[in-house]
Amino acid sequence: MTLAESSAARAAGTQDFDIDRVRADFPILQQEIHGRRLVYLDNAATTQKPVSVIEALERYYYLDNANVHRGVHELSERATRAFEAARANVRDFLNARNAAEIVFVRGTTEAINLVAQSYGRWRFKQGDEILITAMEHHSNIVPWQLLCEQTGAVLKVAPINEHGELIMDEFDRLLTERTQLVGIVHVSNALGTINPVKTLIRKAHAVGAVVLVDGAQAVAHIQVDVRDLNCDFYAFSGHKIYGPTGIGVLYAKQSILEAMPPYQGGGEMIEHVTFEKTTYNKLPYKFEAGTPNIAGAIGLGAAIDYVTSMGLGAVSAHERSVLQYASQRAQQIEGLRLVGTADLKCSILSFVVSGTHPADFGTILDQLGVAIRTGHHCAMPVMQYFDVPGTARASIGMYNTREEVDVFIDGVARARQMLV
Repeated sequence: MTLAESSAARAAGTQDFDIDRVRADFPILQQEIHGRRLVYLDNAATTQKPVSVIEALERYYYLDNANVHRGVHELSERATRAFEAARANVRDFLNARNAAEIVFVRGTTEAINLVAQSYGRWRFKQGDEILITAMEHHSNIVPWQLLCEQTGAVLKVAPINEHGELIMDEFDRLLTERTQLVGIVHVSNALGTINPVKTLIRKAHAVGAVVLVDGAQAVAHIQVDVRDLNCDFYAFSGHKIYGPTGIGVLYAKQSILEAMPPYQGGGEMIEHVTFEKTTYNKLPYKFEAGTPNIAGAIGLGAAIDYVTSMGLGAVSAHERSVLQYASQRAQQIEGLRLVGTADLKCSILSFVVSGTHPADFGTILDQLGVAIRTGHHCAMPVMQYFDVPGTARASIGMYNTREEVDVFIDGVARARQMLV
């Protein structure tokens, strides 16, 4: 069976997911923390890196380190080929029409700020509206607040229910002919809720609004097809999908990018410069001022190759099974309340335990070798809605197992006994 056939079989769910092989690909998982085998359940914050990604970074720095697009020597040409091959990987992964629609940025945060300032600042005016949801990460709230201060536009927020699901009737009510942009998270980092983004995009387009989708928590768990979704913008971060930190992607429809002014000025984004006038480079380089994160892009390309070789269908099925098992076991702990119980969710198990503070669980679990996240998860409005100071959050990746869940849940039960 070829690699392509193997990937297709996994994606179709016709081949078993080889968890032992997957775990062997992540060297960091083999270590001990405080004398216990590491159980890493902080994947929503950042994922670990497989050997193939680490080797891609090493290969670049060992053999090909040079600036891209600017040299005629062999190293520069090799670096440029690897850099642009990574862009092509992203294009194929998202099913974008062409590579010109793929802009490399530092991460989801920069991508959203780029859209706010380059698209919104020059188009929005007093009385225009931006619609987001109550489950957004701060990165899909604050840039729009800044834009509203700059333009006089108004920020509207579609509420959620007690399960952490978007209230569709309220979304429909708030979506009007005044709505210029809808910003929606694909998968909530605090709740795990999977939003019906294709439906929301269709509704937004019906009133003439463009749509930005925050895909930071989605791309490692869900197959994303930007043409099928018909989104105008889609943003994600490399380090959430087993790639390096400091690299991310903004996908945007080519016609929209062509009409947008540059986000930053400097080298690479120019075609010709005089003191009187500057003309700008073609897409996507118009939005990639300065020396890019070359190694990061190459590492992201390798990460996408790795995830694709595993088959996102098989990965999703495995993670869903682990999450369901974790949720069932967690609910057996006295006083534990799950925060985020949407019918359609992935990856995230957030919880609080009555009479305790979430941070205490993170500290105790660390001593047991278990890494989770505690706090507001850059989603303070979510915490305010559920009337909690924060949650303890376990987030599942492709390498996590039911055995690790047992260690985690036993640790939570032990911590509760110590704290209550």
